Amino acid sequence: MKWMKNLKTYIPGDFVVVRDDNKCIRCKACVEQCSFEANFYDDEEDRVWSWDGHCVGCQRCVYICPTDAIRVEPREEIYRHHENWKIYHIKGIEKRANFGGAPIVSMGTDKEYPIYWDHILLNASQVTNPAIDPLREPMELKTFIGRKPSVLEIKKSKYSKTKIPPQLELEIPIMFSAMSYGAVSKNVIEALGRASEAMATCFNSGEGGLYKEHYKFGNRLIVQVASGRFGVHKDYLNIASAIEIKIGQGAKPGIGGHLPGEKVSKEISETRMMPRGADAISPAPHHDIYSIEDLRQLIYALKEATRYRKPVIVKIAAVHNVAAIASGIARAGADAICIDGFKGGTGASPQVIRDCVGIPLELALASVDTRLREEGIRNEVSLIASGGTRCSTDVIKAIALGADAVYIGTAALVAIGCHLCQQCQRGNCAWGIATQDPFLSKRVNPDIAAEKLINLLKVWSLEIKEMMGAMGINSIESLRGNRLALRGVGLTDTDLNILGILPAGA
Repeated sequence: MKWMKNLKTYIPGDFVVVRDDNKCIRCKACVEQCSFEANFYDDEEDRVWSWDGHCVGCQRCVYICPTDAIRVEPREEIYRHHENWKIYHIKGIEKRANFGGAPIVSMGTDKEYPIYWDHILLNASQVTNPAIDPLREPMELKTFIGRKPSVLEIKKSKYSKTKIPPQLELEIPIMFSAMSYGAVSKNVIEALGRASEAMATCFNSGEGGLYKEHYKFGNRLIVQVASGRFGVHKDYLNIASAIEIKIGQGAKPGIGGHLPGEKVSKEISETRMMPRGADAISPAPHHDIYSIEDLRQLIYALKEATRYRKPVIVKIAAVHNVAAIASGIARAGADAICIDGFKGGTGASPQVIRDCVGIPLELALASVDTRLREEGIRNEVSLIASGGTRCSTDVIKAIALGADAVYIGTAALVAIGCHLCQQCQRGNCAWGIATQDPFLSKRVNPDIAAEKLINLLKVWSLEIKEMMGAMGINSIESLRGNRLALRGVGLTDTDLNILGILPAGA
């Protein structure tokens, strides 16, 4: 048949498209909307067919079908059960053997690792420390990201004599994490900027420079300096409210960035200052940073370039010696440290790195906060938690473990419409999010997307206030690092010791 464009491999697809031919009205909406070519119309038979091997489970055709004629279901496994040889391993070998390349994947790991957030409960107040009603009593969520002075001297006029280092002022302790123009579409960046302005928080440009139309969001923008230095220039640094040096990323620790050439359009090549159609590769190391002293030079070079008016953040992946690394970064002059856990999302990562390298954010965050407190330098740097934050309870638990604020990335994309089909690297996102195709990008309406992001942050803020009220706490500042507000369930003694929390019932 004409629609059978490719020879069949012997690797079964992950999904099956089930179509009710009696309900199908041949409107071809599923054909036009499927950017992965999983649906085809056969004009000879006047019938729509599906190529299951191409289906990625994005559910776009299911949502768009006017007669509910389509279902997309996970394929039942055809392999015999084997405790040692999981389906994950068998399919992995088959793909590598058939295609001769290492699989590149996106989003966070989908392997069944422990999720420590789900084993941590909040400790509520009762009588001696009564709860607070957030609807009738003031509740403070404002957060300042930056280095804090050890001593604050006040003049008689009540103004500070102590010079306060530059701070990033946030009305809520939630920011949008680094997603570059190139990894996501222009409309997504526009929506993130509008939501950040509306909620008085910040979003991160990612390592792809800043598109000219988005300079208007400079007062709510964190710009990133990665090893590739894409799009980094004087105006880029000075337009922003803060600068972030990307050393590592949770989804791919020790691995650099990679934007496939197919995504490098004319506008992106101009923004990144690189040839159109060429792969944008940020090497794993910064080739001018091989020690804490080298990092210190870059930190102060960026401060010098911006006249010491902007806080400088250093982003690192959560790894086994993260506490010692964070201590060095704090002493090197960084104003804030972003710790990115291994469940963080990404546009493209080698599968083996995404699934097997790094450690959970919860353990890394707690160990860093503990180390900085023990060394007496916790006030010298703010901590930003990132990587796999799914809900408002994850946010409040992260703050209680020591974070000043939290980055969200995947959650923001889900709010816009992402269905986690984990095919971002292919550049033909059916929902118009992780693509530069002008036809597909229009599927994200920046007005609607911004409204959804604003709704998400408003609801999460309300839920955070409710939970703080239940704990008898009326400000984020009082919650930060307050691990007595947490209790562990189903955790080992080692886990509890690293997290620094008590078991439930103790």
